[in-house]
Amino acid sequence: MTTTSAPALPPSVTMTDGEGGLPVVRVSTAVASGEVYLHGAHVTSWQPAGAEPVIWLSAESEFRPGAPIRGGVPICFPWFGAGRTPSLAPAHGFARIAPWRLTGASDDDGTVTLTFALTHDDASGAPGADRWPFRFTAGYTVTFGAELTLALTVRNAGDEAFSFEEALHTYLAVADARTATVDGLDGARYLDKTSSGEPRQVLQSGPVTFTSETDRVYLQGAPTTLLDPGSRAITITPENGADTVVWNPWVAKAAAMADFGDDEWPAMVCVETANALGDAVTLGPGESHTLRVTYAVR
Repeated sequence: MTTTSAPALPPSVTMTDGEGGLPVVRVSTAVASGEVYLHGAHVTSWQPAGAEPVIWLSAESEFRPGAPIRGGVPICFPWFGAGRTPSLAPAHGFARIAPWRLTGASDDDGTVTLTFALTHDDASGAPGADRWPFRFTAGYTVTFGAELTLALTVRNAGDEAFSFEEALHTYLAVADARTATVDGLDGARYLDKTSSGEPRQVLQSGPVTFTSETDRVYLQGAPTTLLDPGSRAITITPENGADTVVWNPWVAKAAAMADFGDDEWPAMVCVETANALGDAVTLGPGESHTLRVTYAVR
């Protein structure tokens, strides 16, 4: 097992080597199971007792330092996509490819809470970290139970204000994206990022459906429900997120990604809680901000 400093763990929590030899924290209780890689503090599974897995992970995903994990819940920070000025790399910032630290683990009658931490010093060796030279601390709380709750807290640890984008880029497993819908965004405006040039703004009418590549930033952070006909409904309840991102790569884009199987796209839909583009967060010295989201299967 990789030697990694860690707090005392309850019997329901173990830390071991996962795919690619990367350290992974695994949770198993009568209530739920799940796992989080320290690489990016990346949630790669959550399965409530008696339910099918809720989080989708690509069979082609790379598990290696410097590369993002495809699927699960990537943490996008401190920029989203290529950033508000389309020149930042890697895509979605450096938090998802930086080495986070496990700082706490507790089990409350089968509901397990894990806490992780990342600082500017921790992230200094990650690709792209030199593009955002601010002092920060980030705390990430993952609660596995009948529901999954994720909370990302960013604090300005420096002496000057900074702005950042953030998203919890959750890949949700579905039986078939072509019949899935997302409710709760009727009447919301969204930026269509599949259009060439600047994203065009569109008004959503009715539930979101998937009939082609879908890459949208909805300018609304309201609760949504992912309906998977004949299977289940997944509710997504955000807090302090101004935007909802909905994504499915469809045929051509899936085929163009080396870490995404050509035929995997029907099995997933991303419904992401975010503060992106014009909704970037600004923090003064000592200020903090928490982005939170809860998932439940109905």
